[in-house]
Amino acid sequence: MGFEEELDAILVKGKDNAAKDILTAVEKTYGEIPYIFQFMEYDSELLITKMLHNNAILRSSSLDAKTVELISVAVSAALRCSHCLKLHIRLAGNLGVPDDQVAAAIFLAGNLVNASVLATAARDLDEEREICRSCELASEACDIDGRGGD
Repeated sequence: MGFEEELDAILVKGKDNAAKDILTAVEKTYGEIPYIFQFMEYDSELLITKMLHNNAILRSSSLDAKTVELISVAVSAALRCSHCLKLHIRLAGNLGVPDDQVAAAIFLAGNLVNASVLATAARDLDEEREICRSCELASEACDIDGRGGD
């Protein structure tokens, strides 16, 4: 279904009935209703907007469903969202993604998170080394700590 057809269906059904239909479709697709959708169940506008956004992203993508799930596994692992991770591991398995590919996505996510932590901390450390502890100015501009410049 395209974007305009989705909007037309929402207008015809009304937001509350459209939201119920969305949850039914999500459950049929995923085999369950993910927590975030359960959380939005009582705010039809929020749920509908979220699903329109999700569907627009998927429609504009040339990625196949298995790749989308592997990305979802990796991001869920990186964000440390166990509910999301468990759901996307199940969905990847339902699509026939082998366990070794799921594990590779998790390991890659862990590797990237590790690199991100190290890079951020190293940059912060470098920046802090350049600051005078007495006046919190860049060392080159400060003579208080004896490193300032002539």
